Amino acid sequence: MKDKQYFLKWIFFLAIILNANNMNAQTNNSLSPQEQGLAAISALTATGDLDNLKIQLNTALDVGVTINEIKEALVQLYAYVGFPRSLNALNMYKTVLDERKGKGRSDVEGKTIFVENKVADKYEQGRKVIEELTGNPQAKPAPGFGEFSPRIDTFLKEHLFADIFASDVLNYKQRELVTISALASVPGLEPQLQSHINMGMNTGITAEQINSIFDAIEKVISKEQAEKARTIFNKLKK
Repeated sequence: MKDKQYFLKWIFFLAIILNANNMNAQTNNSLSPQEQGLAAISALTATGDLDNLKIQLNTALDVGVTINEIKEALVQLYAYVGFPRSLNALNMYKTVLDERKGKGRSDVEGKTIFVENKVADKYEQGRKVIEELTGNPQAKPAPGFGEFSPRIDTFLKEHLFADIFASDVLNYKQRELVTISALASVPGLEPQLQSHINMGMNTGITAEQINSIFDAIEKVISKEQAEKARTIFNKLKK
């Protein structure tokens, strides 16, 4: 009887501690463990570091990121870092899931991935998504690159921001977290990183969370690359 009472008290105090930790995380506007997992996975996919990616995939699954959330993030990343990096990451992810299943691990599959996007005008669908992300009207075609190469503007609107973003497995905030993490990890993508930091903050990512993304990059990629990202962000805040 005493053992049972002790156990119930232990559960009660553990619940209080966990709730306090969650409240502190919300107060500090830090990334949740699940968001940290997505950030690390995105950074390592972008740089092609498969050995460390395997570690972070396991860690993300352990803290509750769903199977399909990770899968959707890796699919989205092909639009930012190319098919080779995305396919290598997906193959590694399949290996991780097979190994975990063989050990009797049961991971949560999550929402079903959306596979069809039947709308009358995909370009317009994608254009409206970008307007929501940026908070600004979007010309047709996009000024600059869109006028110079209408095909790439079409691919961007119809495929990335229409077909890929049509799936609600990840919300817009999560998608921008994935994109920012990837772009900040690769040298030479400063203009795109700057644009997506702005988009991310429009979706609800806080300044503290942006800095937490860069902290994750410092941990899994390099301090040098994280400092470059911080410099860009600090210029945006001025």
